[in-house]
Amino acid sequence: MTRKKKGKSKKGISNLTNTILSILKKDRNQSFNYKQIAAKLDVNDASSRNQIIKKLAELAVKKEIEEVERGKFKAVHNAEYHKGILDLSGKGTGYIISDDFDDDVFIASNNINKSLNGDEVEFYVYKRRHRGKLEGEITQVLKREKSEYVGTIQIHEKKNFAFVVADSNKMYKDIFVPINKINKAEDGDKVLVKLEDWPENADSPYGKVIQVLGKPGDHNTEIHSILAEYGLPYEFPHEVEEFANKIDTSITKEEIAKRRDMRQDLTFTIDPKDAKDFDDALSFKILKNGLYEIGIHIADVSHYLQEGTVLDDEAYERATSIYLVDRVVPMLPEVLSNNACSLRPHEEKLTFSAVFQMNEKCEIKNEWFGRTVTYSDARFAYEEAQAIIENNVSLSAVETSQLDKINTTIPKEVSLTDKAYNTTPEIAQAILKMDELAKKMRAKRMTAGAISFDKVEVKFNLDENANPVGVFFKTSKDANKLIEEFMLLANRKVSEFVGKKDPKKTFVYRIHDEPDDSKLANLQGIVSKFGYKLNFKDRKTTSASLNFLLKEVNGKKEQNLVDTLAIRSMSKAEYSTHNIGHYGLAFDYYSHFTSPIRRYPDVMAHRLLQLYLDGGKSANEDLYEDKCNHSSNMENLATKAERDSIKYMQIKFMQDHKDEEFVGVISGVTDWGIYVEIISNKCEGMVSVRDMKDDHYAFDQDQYAMVGRNTKTMYQLGDEVVVKVKNTDLVKKHLDFNLIGKHEA
Repeated sequence: MTRKKKGKSKKGISNLTNTILSILKKDRNQSFNYKQIAAKLDVNDASSRNQIIKKLAELAVKKEIEEVERGKFKAVHNAEYHKGILDLSGKGTGYIISDDFDDDVFIASNNINKSLNGDEVEFYVYKRRHRGKLEGEITQVLKREKSEYVGTIQIHEKKNFAFVVADSNKMYKDIFVPINKINKAEDGDKVLVKLEDWPENADSPYGKVIQVLGKPGDHNTEIHSILAEYGLPYEFPHEVEEFANKIDTSITKEEIAKRRDMRQDLTFTIDPKDAKDFDDALSFKILKNGLYEIGIHIADVSHYLQEGTVLDDEAYERATSIYLVDRVVPMLPEVLSNNACSLRPHEEKLTFSAVFQMNEKCEIKNEWFGRTVTYSDARFAYEEAQAIIENNVSLSAVETSQLDKINTTIPKEVSLTDKAYNTTPEIAQAILKMDELAKKMRAKRMTAGAISFDKVEVKFNLDENANPVGVFFKTSKDANKLIEEFMLLANRKVSEFVGKKDPKKTFVYRIHDEPDDSKLANLQGIVSKFGYKLNFKDRKTTSASLNFLLKEVNGKKEQNLVDTLAIRSMSKAEYSTHNIGHYGLAFDYYSHFTSPIRRYPDVMAHRLLQLYLDGGKSANEDLYEDKCNHSSNMENLATKAERDSIKYMQIKFMQDHKDEEFVGVISGVTDWGIYVEIISNKCEGMVSVRDMKDDHYAFDQDQYAMVGRNTKTMYQLGDEVVVKVKNTDLVKKHLDFNLIGKHEA
């Protein structure tokens, strides 16, 4: 006698109410009977079917579902559905950011319903709350934020399938890859995998390997992985390089005749010592009427970058250059970025210029915009220009002996030329006068309510193999601010020229909204722990108190923390055709015009400005708004990649310092541990609460502190502590510390 096969059994189906509701709400226009629901749950034993039948009847009585015909049920249409963007945590839970709600909506891990971080989703909200927050459930994914992930491939022993374990802790599922789709990857390789499907009954999404990146931990593999994670390129397609190399970059007499010839004007560039592309130059002239004529000359990229070409399509897709720790991924091929469009010394160049005549008070008496041809007389590193400013050379008579004195103050590693780096008395006078004018313009901006963010940048000294051998900090000095002020002037005046003259004309603006009140309140709560107070009474007091705060923390142990928190409290600047002004700069009109080699919005601004100078009609607003959104999105991705490359290099640097103790500042406190930023090198790592063995510590949210239950020892935001490296993970970009104790000053 053969024994009857038992059906697949699932005794006591967990969370059956939510599961049934999810099934019905996902396909809310379709009705289901108990058999169809059982099939979706992959159960077919009698016990499970009875549970489903009883639960359907129970939910129908409660009117949470409706029986549309005998034995067939649908979701009740009394729920209001919303749209939003999912922000997942590393724990698998998430929050939805939606325009329909002032606060984020909490989503439990069992209500994520196969949505992934950044996805646009449809959801509804429960009547209950989770820790004071609205709680909801995702009903369907409307749009995937991304479909490609970087991870490590693990090939099953029988070699008939593999899984890719994603690097991102926000990807909560491993990705299943059939053996015929591993693209010759070997077990343990770092790969780029593309999602193809997520079957109804599958626990994991299905994908295919589209690129093998290399072995985890290898330098180039990790850098390429950072770019691949954000869908960013690291080389140009062959056809784009080929097209760029065939462009005629010669400067003809016919082209010069179409432009304002400014080759005789004293012109120079000031850039970082290791810069390879120089997209802006300054010219200086004292007019007979006593006014100063200052030209801001920008590489005329739009002359070479013609719309409708493969080169322009590629530049638009990239939208920005990407500045990683050890390399630049340019927006344009080298033949343009480092050659034809780079305003190199002693070379004629095609430029797009903003020329201003101003008096000693920096009042603009005349302005002119248009295409020019220029000749750069000299190239300076910031350190060289700074030496001229700091030595306070007399404006009336700059002598050779004074220039020699300046030259001796510049470190050999930044000096660009052998003899006084081509500095003439005329150039020294120009730099000093422009520094004087720049300081006046900056003072006016600050008085008008601009906010002075001079955040310290972490830089690395790299050896020939791109290994970090030292850390240094880049700060903004007078020479940097000189360039900044004149670039801001050009950007603002170009924007005003179009926007003020005819507000209906389409233009590309760089906008920055006012800060969110809740973020400012959070900032106040944190900085008060350091004894600082902010005044948010109105826009002027907010700006003034923020500037005072940033000035007060300068040089103190908490500077980097406070600077970072202050920046995070601000809204994010972006590109748009709809002008709302720029809060941080205190400008009513502002655009990006001065860096077309590395930013596509600047190219768009050049094209639009020339269109209107030629008397053209307004460009298509919808088309340019789409381009603005794309540029903002790409800028955001590039910023994330740049931050990841810094984090990667910091961890790589700390690998060689595992036996050392470091003094750091507590930069964050959570219920799972404390974050510490080392003062000497700005590397940040985490001390897990599990590793704090001397007591049982608990997170005190009100005090931003971890407090010991028995000893009452408190580790609070901003405290100085001593730490030692516990673990460095280059793949996950994670740095773990052991806590030695509080630092006794």
